[in-house]
Amino acid sequence: MNQSSDINETAMSQVDLQAQLIDLQTNFSHLEMTVERLDEVIARQDRDLQTLQRQLQLIYKQVENQDTDSGIAPFDVMADRPPHY
Repeated sequence: MNQSSDINETAMSQVDLQAQLIDLQTNFSHLEMTVERLDEVIARQDRDLQTLQRQLQLIYKQVENQDTDSGIAPFDVMADRPPHY
């Protein structure tokens, strides 16, 4: 009877370990998918940021090249600060 009890405990222990392993594999798969999604988002944001930086550089060049006689003053970050600074 004691040997049967040991066999049952071993079998239950193996079932528990197998269930834990399946849970770990499932969690790992979810984490992998999350990392892949985040990587895609970061890559897209990097592309968007580079595009915006290029656009901003073009705008700055256009403003710098404008003739001040045309009625538009050049952009000055320090002079155009909001009053709460």
